[in-house]
Amino acid sequence: MAAILIIDDQAHVRELLSEELADVGYHVSGTGHGESIAHEIARVKPDLVILDLYLCGYDAFELLRDIKQQNPGLPVIIHTAYDSFKGDPRLSGAQDYVIKNSNLCELKERIDCILKGNK
Repeated sequence: MAAILIIDDQAHVRELLSEELADVGYHVSGTGHGESIAHEIARVKPDLVILDLYLCGYDAFELLRDIKQQNPGLPVIIHTAYDSFKGDPRLSGAQDYVIKNSNLCELKERIDCILKGNK
């Protein structure tokens, strides 16, 4: 099954997503530190990245740009509590934008679509 890297500074969010995605068969890793992302991508070799927009001490827009420059084919889903950035051109490198909520069905569906090449 595919490998997913979760980048979110809230440990409980990483844990919840990790458990939910592992339950459906994904190999999941997570980090909350922006400076370790390049290392984590090299180590994990993810098929998809889930990126929170609000990372304490880091600019997620720059992180997205760096991820896409170093790994142009790596799909990134923006996973945030805010819908106000949905049309922001700085996020044009992301494959999708999903609003955080307690029901993870939408996120799982988007992941499946992207990994199956339907997005």
